[in-house]
Amino acid sequence: MLKISYYPGCSLEGTANDYAASIEGVARVLDLGLAELEDWNCCGATAAHSINQALALELAGRNLKIARAAGPEVVVPCALCFNRLKVAQKALAGAEGAAGRNGLKIWDLLDYLTQDNFLASLSQKVVQPLKDLKAVGYYGCLVARPPEVTDKGDYEHPQNLEALLRVLGASPRDWSYQTDCCGAWLALARPDLIDTLVARLYDRALAAGGECFVVSCQMCQANLDLPQERISRHLGKDYYLPVFYFTELIGLALGLTEVPRWLDKHLVDPKPLLRRKGLM
Repeated sequence: MLKISYYPGCSLEGTANDYAASIEGVARVLDLGLAELEDWNCCGATAAHSINQALALELAGRNLKIARAAGPEVVVPCALCFNRLKVAQKALAGAEGAAGRNGLKIWDLLDYLTQDNFLASLSQKVVQPLKDLKAVGYYGCLVARPPEVTDKGDYEHPQNLEALLRVLGASPRDWSYQTDCCGAWLALARPDLIDTLVARLYDRALAAGGECFVVSCQMCQANLDLPQERISRHLGKDYYLPVFYFTELIGLALGLTEVPRWLDKHLVDPKPLLRRKGLM
């Protein structure tokens, strides 16, 4: 079994526990051991960096210290956590010199699981190709940008999700809004902005021929999934665009029996779409 350190972050123990369950299920099938960091703490997202910059760096920096002691690499499934850890790593490297990084590789989970070796393994394990499922890959902001923090070379037009969807047998749609902002943590403070940003994403996804979104960020999943009925009502439209975690689609293609339980957590029910496609 391949093992790697794992920093889950707070929301995977609460509002995004469906994402956590799907990650665990997929890791098991891929024979990947995710070793959760001992005594990890909140990274400070979403508020700490806007209130107290020093505290925000210290919160993330403590996790980096734990991760460095655990091994040379750590996988992070949350886009906000990934961004905060990378920010802290760069800040500490600047303050401490080369020893600040100490060789620690911080992986975004999507990047990690779409390496060539994992894609090759997945291609051999697919038992239910997701044929005719027309999906748009939505990456959001924080894993890709700013590139001087994230170290992403393809921050304007990433293709990880599209490559994965093709391996799973789905039909990824090309569109130009894959890294546009969904509003992130403004959902409570400014739902009007969320509605404007997200409605634009709905319209652009439909114009591209998409039937659903595929994401790797729980904040993006929530902002696309939770207000869909409200936005439909306010705009006099009838949007139906399920929002899948990429790990859920991996589980579906690999025939994992627990997939329906993960999907039950979604507000926009994906099951009617999957039944129409003969996938459930």
